[in-house]
Amino acid sequence: MSRLFYSEEGRVLPGHCEELTRFRHARKHLDLPATAAPAQIWILARAYPECQFPLRLAVNGAQVAPIQPERPGTWHWHCVEIPAQALRVGPNHFDLWTDTSAMDGWSLALEAGHAHPDSELSDDGGANWRRQRMGYLNVVLAEYVVRVRLAEGHDPVPPPVVWEDRASPRMTSLRNCLPPAALDDRPILARARTLSTWLASSWEHTGSGRAEQYAPWDAETLLAWAPGQKGHNGKRPIAMCVHYAAALVSAAQAAGMAARCAVLTEAVNGMAGHFVGEVWEPDLGKWVVVDPNADAMFVQEGEPMSMTQIQQAGAGIGDLIEWGPGTEFQLTFPHIVEFAENNLKQGLCFQHRSVWHRADLLTSPWMSPPGHGSLSYCETGLVWEQRDLARGFGMFPAFADAAWFDAAPVDWD
Repeated sequence: MSRLFYSEEGRVLPGHCEELTRFRHARKHLDLPATAAPAQIWILARAYPECQFPLRLAVNGAQVAPIQPERPGTWHWHCVEIPAQALRVGPNHFDLWTDTSAMDGWSLALEAGHAHPDSELSDDGGANWRRQRMGYLNVVLAEYVVRVRLAEGHDPVPPPVVWEDRASPRMTSLRNCLPPAALDDRPILARARTLSTWLASSWEHTGSGRAEQYAPWDAETLLAWAPGQKGHNGKRPIAMCVHYAAALVSAAQAAGMAARCAVLTEAVNGMAGHFVGEVWEPDLGKWVVVDPNADAMFVQEGEPMSMTQIQQAGAGIGDLIEWGPGTEFQLTFPHIVEFAENNLKQGLCFQHRSVWHRADLLTSPWMSPPGHGSLSYCETGLVWEQRDLARGFGMFPAFADAAWFDAAPVDWD
């Protein structure tokens, strides 16, 4: 077993980071216990497209092997293994910088909103440090996204999923927006399909390559911003697979169905991720996958499929997709056609699955990530399969067995 040590939750804004230079150094502090085995340092950073400089790392003042640019131009988790003797019992510090004098080499991810951060910034090559006015615009208090995994210890037990308070005025307001067919007495999956078709037909999928302003995980706001392609500050909003599924999860709960967010990827640092909803079907006793972006469900021998069944189908899943009426609208956009053909029908995104531990997206909006899907997955609230810890997902702290993923919703009535 092993344990991850960290002091942020991966709530990263892709457009607000720390720029590193030979003058501008970032420092991360972490308290660690004794270890007798090599440790892994996980760093979320982005090398500029034309960057020729390595990312420099010093552990407690001693430099280790430099990190070379990997997939320049995109956010990437970089893993550095260091010997146990490089670490101390108690406070440790990790310094990061690069060799260019301008902000054109490396960006380091940060999470803003920390009143008393354990991260520091230097403007003079490490001679002096400050814990305020951080980020490349010098305006935030923040923690840098640097984590350490030690061989000793155990990660905490995964948290249970938290549901919406269905008595909340927010839920009543959303319920009044739903298609009447989602609220009638038809079977759960028929009503879930109604919601999926409604959402898939509502707006054009807009990813981070086509817009810059991330939309919140707020169903009513999404339905106000995304169809007109105008959101915060009058800018076109990012409203992609994440947002279709987030809206579905809120809408389903408003309609009386337990639903949660499922996050998918083909690999660590992969580019073929996806985000769907799972709806609990009590008569079948399982979570059924609903993709409201493509308006797709997955059916085998007449029965809707769980995530485990989809994973088992592998590349043959394309023959088991049941498309809904909203698919026709989505397939008018070439990038969705490409996604359906090269990813969804191939089962590519289903190779690794996780569940976002919060389903109370309307009543606890501060718990939703501010940029998920716009950079490498990094949120600590993602619960991955236990086997993924050994498959390169050591930058996350929460892993669960099949019983956790397959269990009926707790505290849902």
